[in-house]
Amino acid sequence: MTAPRILVSNDDGFHAPGLQALVEAVSPLGEVWVVAPEHEQSATSHSLSLHRPLRIRERGERRFSVDGTPADCSYVALNHLMKGNWPTLTVSGINHGPNLADDVIYSGTVAAAMEAAILGVPAVAFSLVSRRHFDFTHAAVFARALVQSLLARPLPARLLLNVNLPAYGPIAGYQVTRLGRHSYGADVIEKEDPRGRKYYWIGGTDYAHEKEAGTDVTCVHDLRLASVTPIGIDVTQHAQLPLVAGWEIPGFERKPG
Repeated sequence: MTAPRILVSNDDGFHAPGLQALVEAVSPLGEVWVVAPEHEQSATSHSLSLHRPLRIRERGERRFSVDGTPADCSYVALNHLMKGNWPTLTVSGINHGPNLADDVIYSGTVAAAMEAAILGVPAVAFSLVSRRHFDFTHAAVFARALVQSLLARPLPARLLLNVNLPAYGPIAGYQVTRLGRHSYGADVIEKEDPRGRKYYWIGGTDYAHEKEAGTDVTCVHDLRLASVTPIGIDVTQHAQLPLVAGWEIPGFERKPG
């Protein structure tokens, strides 16, 4: 029997400890390919490098770095490096920090998984919910168990799982969750360079989350469990279609669809 192929990527860069922990965790489960950004690409969201060429560097057998974004990595892996023999599953991470709630919009880790899902390969994004302490030991144990399960019972195409893992101690269990709501604040810090020109740092440091049962933020922060959130590609608000269909735009007739 042919071993399943597993594509591994991330947004913290090819040499990130979280990536190495994930590679070691899933290597016993199949033929592992690594295609990851050459440098850190955190918070690059789902951007593709369409206006400049990409450099791909071979770092070893089935190991490649790309001087682009996480989404670039999945794109070139599936459409070039692994063309004609796609992986069974793509895994991204383990991210150095959380990707909870609205983080999924900005996350390069999630983007690497989502690009694979868009192209038709089921995917999982793994993140360690910590800001300073990055011990991936227990997160890697959970990642291996979940990947083993998904290889035996594959996800539907165009679906990804966003998995966030508590940072301290063995993981006691998990919940299947929905995205919650949280905030880091909204700081804009104004400074002045030596030539008198102003510059700005953005991004808050005051964290708070809504404590609501069934959400990823409550699951990880309050219950200390792993959260597993299924995410689809279609972001249409289907429940709101009747509301919008009831609007009138002056001077224009709404045609039946």
